[in-house]
Amino acid sequence: MTHYEAIVIGAGVAGIYQIKRLADLGIEATVLEAGGDLGGTWYWNRYPGARFDSESYTYGYSFSRELLDDWHWKEHFSGQPENLRYLNHVADKFGLRKYMQFNCRVDAAHYDEAENLWRVRVNDGRELTCRFLILTLGLLSVPTLPRIEGMESFKGRSFHTFHWPHEPVDMAGKRVAVIGTGATGIQVIGEIADKVGDLTIFQRRPNWSAPLNNAAISEAEMADIRRRYDDIFAACSRSPGGFLHEPDRRGFYEVTAEERKALWDKLYDEPGFGIWLANFREIFTDEKANAEFSEYIANRIRQRVKDQKVAEKLIPRDHGFGVQRVPMETRYFEAYNRPNVHLVDIGETPLVRVTETGLRTTERDYDFDIIVYATGFDAITGAYDKIDIRGVGGLALADKWRTTISTFLGMMIHGFPNLLMPAGPQSGSASTNYPRGIETGVDWCTDLLEHMWAKGYTRAEPTAAAEARWTDHVTKMYAMMLMRKAKSWFTGYNSNVPGHEQGTIRYLVYNGGAPKYVNAINAVASGGYEGVTLGARHPGGTSSPSLASGRS
Repeated sequence: MTHYEAIVIGAGVAGIYQIKRLADLGIEATVLEAGGDLGGTWYWNRYPGARFDSESYTYGYSFSRELLDDWHWKEHFSGQPENLRYLNHVADKFGLRKYMQFNCRVDAAHYDEAENLWRVRVNDGRELTCRFLILTLGLLSVPTLPRIEGMESFKGRSFHTFHWPHEPVDMAGKRVAVIGTGATGIQVIGEIADKVGDLTIFQRRPNWSAPLNNAAISEAEMADIRRRYDDIFAACSRSPGGFLHEPDRRGFYEVTAEERKALWDKLYDEPGFGIWLANFREIFTDEKANAEFSEYIANRIRQRVKDQKVAEKLIPRDHGFGVQRVPMETRYFEAYNRPNVHLVDIGETPLVRVTETGLRTTERDYDFDIIVYATGFDAITGAYDKIDIRGVGGLALADKWRTTISTFLGMMIHGFPNLLMPAGPQSGSASTNYPRGIETGVDWCTDLLEHMWAKGYTRAEPTAAAEARWTDHVTKMYAMMLMRKAKSWFTGYNSNVPGHEQGTIRYLVYNGGAPKYVNAINAVASGGYEGVTLGARHPGGTSSPSLASGRS
């Protein structure tokens, strides 16, 4: 049996940085990755249009000035192939690949209380053990398919966007169906509308969306970005979302309607999330302010879509703009102006089944060559549910989280000692610019481990009281926001996951903003990790683990 001081599960953006920190400390550690290579989101999601919606130079890692200086982002919002090249560059530059094991799906992780270690079972039959189990599983890593009869009967090609084939998919002249108009569907539709023969979009409920306004980055622009990196990351640290965009500090009602519209016109034409995150703060908390802004965006949609009946179907009625994560689009609304693009409202004519030749609604049959399922993910907790994780007394994490989510700082769980989640549910990562959030989480978890190793501790577990206080704090943050009413993955809603399609709110994200979150977790660390029980101290004092490939 092979033992490690730490096992990291997942070789995406978070896992890469976590193993970098452990390797730098000389810790005996490995990364187990279910995929065939590193990259996480950017390894799996190869669909047309997949790209950053945060500025590339705010998405990359900030831990190495040399890395910042030698990488040239080609676009303000970089696409999937370049993003995967970047992550491979990072791994190669710092020699991290040797710590990674690919095609290693973790089936189970059970805490052994007598030995104070985790027993990890891999799909190849091996059992590994470790002192610390670090889960970097990703927020959107478990795709969900719709529950439609006959999906296996289709004779053409079909796949979820997450499992888009690695080889090119020839769509020229093909009849293509896209099911879903969430963030992924919006990206796919805008990218392929002018490349397919005929495109039919099946929409359950529309999403608000705004232009990405992407552009190439010249050599001169990149040189300027490099000079400004300190300022760029300082701005990300100040902003609630971890992006460059900071909210307008003026009160919504302190300015005239004309001034509000002038700001919105400016933000709509600028790149990135400014239209959402550089807006008035009241659009997140005040029903009337949000309704006025939502009507502004609705009018912009009406201006861009020629057929006004179609335009109205693309305007959400069940939630206001910005109360759930806003997809950014490129040529999405213009796609509906093309004669080869058709919108089917499955609220009016529901999908009945998948047939051998295509899709059947209550109204008619449609024939297709390709069906694309852009039907979302079992967000944030889905990847945890895929692993049989059991803590003290054999308690299953899936049972603990079945009806509600509770964590300490979004990074630890009572009853699951020595389990760390740098980007877990209720952490600051899910609601912020992800790499900014994961660097915060990885650094905090690694600092805790360093503290334990220096003091000779081998066991860490948050108290039940500390976990309850944090979960209560997260819940109260929801009460302040219109987000609490949204049917989105922020609140645990997913119509394709049994049990997640009804009205129960699961408080999955911390929405108090990045600065407040960082202050909270830093206060815990500076207070000697108050709320965390540290135990099982070595009688001789310091226990300094050493790096190895694993020992038998």
